[in-house]
Amino acid sequence: MEDTIQTVENNTEENSEAIALSQAIELQEHINQYLKQLSLERLKVIADFAAYLADKESEEATQELEEIPGFVESFEKGKKDISEGRVTPLEKLKRKY
Repeated sequence: MEDTIQTVENNTEENSEAIALSQAIELQEHINQYLKQLSLERLKVIADFAAYLADKESEEATQELEEIPGFVESFEKGKKDISEGRVTPLEKLKRKY
């Protein structure tokens, strides 16, 4: 019974993601139609605004990661391990499995 509930929950999440993706694609198509009607000057304004929104979203994602306890320290340790050569190349890991 628990497996069935988990399967239903997984399917619901997948359906929600598929719906969101479909909606995003539809919105992008609408936006592209509007963009075709704009002057160069207005396209520049849209490009600046899109860049602003993308930057804002990136900042929010970064802030979300920084709020995870221990994330910043772990990330910095990982960067240091990489710079000092204390990593296993992905190709070697793939060969093990």
